Amino acid sequence: MANTASSTIDPREAAHFGGMAADWWDPKGSSAMLHKLNPVRLRYIRDAIDRHWPGLDRSFRPLAGRRALDVGCGAGLLSEPLARMGAALTALDAAKENIAVARSHAAGQGLAIDYRATPVEQLEESGFDLVTSMEVIEHVADPAAFVAALAEKLAPGGLLILSTPNRTPLSRLAMITIGESVGGIPKGTHDWHKFINPEELTKLLEDAGLEVIDSAGISFTPGRGFILSPNQAIDYLLTARHRQG
Repeated sequence: MANTASSTIDPREAAHFGGMAADWWDPKGSSAMLHKLNPVRLRYIRDAIDRHWPGLDRSFRPLAGRRALDVGCGAGLLSEPLARMGAALTALDAAKENIAVARSHAAGQGLAIDYRATPVEQLEESGFDLVTSMEVIEHVADPAAFVAALAEKLAPGGLLILSTPNRTPLSRLAMITIGESVGGIPKGTHDWHKFINPEELTKLLEDAGLEVIDSAGISFTPGRGFILSPNQAIDYLLTARHRQG
């Protein structure tokens, strides 16, 4: 597994996701599972925004005037909604192929997003009000260094929101045994041993000077699909901020 002092990107992981770039925006393509997860993630992020910056819960642009950073953006499934919420958005991905597709798609939507094929560790800017990284940390070479880099980019009063699979027998069954055979997840996407449980991720965040202020699970129901849930056995989201006091 490759790692350097200047980047936590695993080149094999970047190549795997870069190979998915061409049909990233196809809801029935190789990123079909991400399309299904995206509305749930957005609901969680919007709720976190409304709690943290109250008074804008009826606004279509609650991030107007704020800077946001989306790390591991793929071809922009989450980035574009964040931009529509009004954020001045910078979005990073390890795969140049993904960034090329993301730029083209955003241009077609009339969205101005600063897409870069740059490791977060090498990004010079900081002070972002919102930092997001969805289903990324389980693919990096050094999770602790990656979390530290995210924390360095976060403004003093900002929010960091992460999502990642839990490391449980159920997540192995759901995301690898089933997900990578019939569930629409490309084979080889996940290494269950690299999954991080909530206690481990909380410790990484605390070591980086942050505190977890909220969490939720993502569960699957036959009738409703993916939903936010107290059950974090398969996948979960965490919200963190700089430690107070």
